[in-house]
Amino acid sequence: METWFIIVVSLCTAALIRSIIFHRKNKLPPGPPLLYSTFLLLTISRLKFEPILINLKARYGPIFTLPFGIRTNIFVGNHSLAHQLLIQKGAVFSDRPKSLGMRNISGCSYGPTWRTLRRNLASEIMHPARIRSYSWARKWVLQILIERILERQESEGIKVVDHFQYAMFCLLVFMCFGDKFDESKINEIANVQRDMLIKAGSGRFAVFTLFPKLGKVLFRNRWKEFEKLRSDKDEVLIPLIKSRIGSANSEGRLGKKQRIVAYVDTLVNLQLPEEEEADNGNGGRLTDEEMASMCSEFLNAGTDTTSTALQWIMANLVKHPSIQSKLFDEIVAVVGPPPPRKGVKLESESVINEEDLQRMPYLKAVVLEGLRRHPPGHFVLPHRVMKEVEVQGYTIPQGATINFMVNEMGLDPNVWDDPLEFKPERFLVNDGAFDITGSKGIKMMPFGAGRRICPGSDLALLHLEYFVANLIWYFNWTVPDDCHVDLSEKVEFTVVMKNPLRAQVSSRAQE
Repeated sequence: METWFIIVVSLCTAALIRSIIFHRKNKLPPGPPLLYSTFLLLTISRLKFEPILINLKARYGPIFTLPFGIRTNIFVGNHSLAHQLLIQKGAVFSDRPKSLGMRNISGCSYGPTWRTLRRNLASEIMHPARIRSYSWARKWVLQILIERILERQESEGIKVVDHFQYAMFCLLVFMCFGDKFDESKINEIANVQRDMLIKAGSGRFAVFTLFPKLGKVLFRNRWKEFEKLRSDKDEVLIPLIKSRIGSANSEGRLGKKQRIVAYVDTLVNLQLPEEEEADNGNGGRLTDEEMASMCSEFLNAGTDTTSTALQWIMANLVKHPSIQSKLFDEIVAVVGPPPPRKGVKLESESVINEEDLQRMPYLKAVVLEGLRRHPPGHFVLPHRVMKEVEVQGYTIPQGATINFMVNEMGLDPNVWDDPLEFKPERFLVNDGAFDITGSKGIKMMPFGAGRRICPGSDLALLHLEYFVANLIWYFNWTVPDDCHVDLSEKVEFTVVMKNPLRAQVSSRAQE
């Protein structure tokens, strides 16, 4: 009943407004009629939606329109068009559609506040020197991961994604709050984060971005559900933020040496642009709820996407033993064989150093091929057009929403030979040089491109290379008896394995 009511409201409103606004010579990119588009956007699940978009791309071309109400949704599935929009005309396509009112970098409108928040993250946390300062934490988390794998070995194999997710949460929670927490606290944080991600990823709350005011009236129970999820998240994260602030004040009074900088530390005294001071009622500084939103974004961006990509890469290495063997040979050629160990404990010195990763081009190729073949998100976050612009003879109106079909670009046969095959060697040409930012030309864009490119892309690549290298160095990964690696996909917040990887691991190190 709710769905059909929205359909009627959308169509009636759209028929009137669109006839006034778009009755002009300038034309939008081609696409299906309004009724068909509205039906798709309201009734089709995310899992079934992408194949329909691929068919629409084949019918209408690499840029097409899906109108919905008064909002114009435009999809781009071509690498050269993406480069034109995001790089050459980046200033016009750098805004975001209105979000649900949670202040964060990814959803913030393009302007002074976005620049302030992004600059803080880039300079204070993602700076190379700061990333190096967390190297010991990565060793600590690697120890946790390897010990969990060894302790939970079973004859039918081990479901590794749970351990990947736990390890990445340990690392990102430490980087965010500056403390090591026990397993129960890590799981509590992970649960509230994943509850919000799964519900948001299902599209359940999309109606509130499409109809911000009307949606809250028509879908009151759903809005209460969203508010409850946000409240649960704040109840978990805000005490951690206050604890960090309190300990910093205590250490300051006691004159203790400066400790490692956590993300929360950079947010506490962050001064927003002057025009924001009156809006948030906190003197231009972030409120507790806003800091919780920023921390939540930081955790989501660094855990779910990275653990998803790590599982896809390891699944392909299990499925292709020859590639795994070639990667292991490269690792051994650089650092030697894994050292002997006793029991499940791992000495912190007995890991591959991050400096050694720079001498492993095949490792980098494996990671890049994993991101090309299985990007964690098949679409980057939508962009909003800041002013009317012409693209290939079409008129893109101000306020239109632009969606980039990332997965389609990574599988384009005009760019990639045998695009469905997992072939890391394709990234070894030109001495292994590949521009993942797309500044000179976009071939794939797992981190987005242009002004809104993910600010944590370098950190994500480091984490993937570091964990893949050490996991292959320590273990031989095989398929359990009577099992196979199923690369079928399932859409959650990210695109995950429908049947998670279950692998048999055996230690390469001598006892």
